[in-house]
Amino acid sequence: MAIQGSGQIKFSEIQTEFGGSNPIALSEYYGSDTVTGSGEIQISDFYGTSDYSYGSFSGGSISTSGNYKYHTFTSSGTFGVSAVPTDALSYVVIAGGGNGGGYGGGGGAGGYQALTMTPSAQNYTITVGGGTSNSSGLGTTSTAGGTGSGSHGQAGSSGGSGGGGASGHGGYGTGGGGGGSAASGQGSNGGSGSGGNNAGAGGGGGGKGATGGGASGFNCGNGGNGSAWINGTTYGGGGGGGTAHADSYANRGSGGSGGGGTGGLAPAWQNQAATGGSANTGGGGGGHVNMSPGSGGSGIVIIRVKFQN
Repeated sequence: MAIQGSGQIKFSEIQTEFGGSNPIALSEYYGSDTVTGSGEIQISDFYGTSDYSYGSFSGGSISTSGNYKYHTFTSSGTFGVSAVPTDALSYVVIAGGGNGGGYGGGGGAGGYQALTMTPSAQNYTITVGGGTSNSSGLGTTSTAGGTGSGSHGQAGSSGGSGGGGASGHGGYGTGGGGGGSAASGQGSNGGSGSGGNNAGAGGGGGGKGATGGGASGFNCGNGGNGSAWINGTTYGGGGGGGTAHADSYANRGSGGSGGGGTGGLAPAWQNQAATGGSANTGGGGGGHVNMSPGSGGSGIVIIRVKFQN
């Protein structure tokens, strides 16, 4: 709390704000806030002063919103802290999304962790993962999204969010695969694929905010939705499931909000390709069967610091 801006100031009030030893000597407070760093100090020099520090930072692409600055890293770099802030800073570390599977399962979103911490004065290495790669920064590592399953009837891979389960093989009566599991606190599980005679579709990849949708018959599972961070942007959507079915009533899975890719439909009917997760969202890629699935989107690291009241 700042010292008053006028009137009488007690030595004890200065000591409460800035610390110091007894007996109090004003020379202890050279350079405190706006107080001179040498020479004579007047009591009035302490009007409106405070031990509060906004800190000093560098690195990333810097933008301003309200009382905060955002240091955004879309590729690896260094976050520098040359002065320590009084308040904790907020940050989010999002890994690269998982690729969609070649048998219909959508890719899981990259692990998404939003935290706070008070940094020390040093340089912090920031690593931004591409699709299927981890991201890290400020002592936090987020796990890449799980890949959709690569074989009929198999489960999706585990990851930050789990990959979607594969479609079953209709000709052999193979059941659909289960969804992959999510890393604790980083995302959601993938959805299950469908199977059985003359049916099979991939499950959706898990998103930060929701489990991937399960497939039913010819209808693929949608990717799980992502989650908005404090900057208002949604990240971490899961990829939609895909299918090889040529029937006009087959439906591919949509990508989850926050960059999830859309699943594909077989070339024999609509020839709709799967799409990849959006760059710097950690979105999972869409799944497909007998064609190329979508790739996972790259991750992102953002740090929010206060610079004014």
